[in-house]
Amino acid sequence: MNRLQLTASIVEREVLRYTPAGVPVAGCTLQHHTEVVEAGIARQVELTLPALAAGEVSGRIEGCVMGVEMLFTGFLAKKHRNARTLVFHITELQDIGKD
Repeated sequence: MNRLQLTASIVEREVLRYTPAGVPVAGCTLQHHTEVVEAGIARQVELTLPALAAGEVSGRIEGCVMGVEMLFTGFLAKKHRNARTLVFHITELQDIGKD
């Protein structure tokens, strides 16, 4: 199963674009900070991740306030067919009420 849930905030946003079929696509960069326990030791995790949303979700991405933490759900896929880099494809997002 390829499913990812991540609490993060949008730190960069690209201009809304459209596929040749007319589907809106919103690209952005997400930033995540958390503390996790690994092998009994607390570890700080910070990362930035390229992401995109297509269709109805793209409009919701456009409406998000930058820097506000949200819960993003989706999947990981290659950026292009032969690429090694991954992109987080957002299929759902939820306001978690944090500033």
